[in-house]
Amino acid sequence: MAEYRTGEADPVDRFVRLDDGDMHVVEDGKPDAPVLLLIHGTAASTAWWDPVVSQLADGYRVIRIDLLGHGRSASPAGGYDIAAQARRVGAALDRLAVDRVVAIGHSTGGAVATALAEQRPGTVAALALIDTGPSPDAYLSQGLLPRVLLAQLPGRLLWRLRTQTTIRKAMRTAVTRPIDIPEAIIEDTLGMTYRAVAGTARAALDYLGERGLPTRLAALGLPVLVVFGTDDQRWRSSSTAAYRVVPGARVVLLPGVGHTPMLEDPQTTGRLLLDFAATAEQPN
Repeated sequence: MAEYRTGEADPVDRFVRLDDGDMHVVEDGKPDAPVLLLIHGTAASTAWWDPVVSQLADGYRVIRIDLLGHGRSASPAGGYDIAAQARRVGAALDRLAVDRVVAIGHSTGGAVATALAEQRPGTVAALALIDTGPSPDAYLSQGLLPRVLLAQLPGRLLWRLRTQTTIRKAMRTAVTRPIDIPEAIIEDTLGMTYRAVAGTARAALDYLGERGLPTRLAALGLPVLVVFGTDDQRWRSSSTAAYRVVPGARVVLLPGVGHTPMLEDPQTTGRLLLDFAATAEQPN
């Protein structure tokens, strides 16, 4: 089984008041250091980053957020479209007096990070995307259960009947290596509403359908790192070739790793993120 440490013993855990709901924020590391912003994916939470936080926090101020509708954050009065989620993240950064970040997103979080950079090009210094598909055609079929969950009528009914067992079964495509999924991850997912899960999943595909990530990233002109597990069961790993059109983008494939490198290979993932952040901070 993979082993990892969680973040520092006493992270700063708070809620930031936003116009359409309170956002849960966790901070680790050095308060005056450069900021690494960690954004989770669909049906996830700050807990998904636990394995890499201690490594990142040695030299950075690490800010993790629960997107609205996820984890301990409130359900928003508005919807779950990617641009709206990015605006909420930007508003939270304003409340925290943060004006410069290296944004790191996992899966759907990579789309939110990209939208944040589009909205606030002066705030995002660089982008790291972890197993974020470049376009809808890179998405892999998840079998019958996920498809039924996203169908309105049976999906709502199934979600009401959810248990730890069904959540763990649905997460089988999230990991490839034999790891123990932490209880915190399961509990955060159990606490979500059907509207948040289905709305976020649809919003992510809509955002990619409007314009693929490689085109968006190329227009931004920022340093870009793409990390992908070769055995990802949710997004086709071969689709990473599309990112090579982004000027200067670095694409790293992790052999034998699935959709969640930060859970399955936290040491390598943390090292890649640290190396990238250090390079991104260097003046051109």
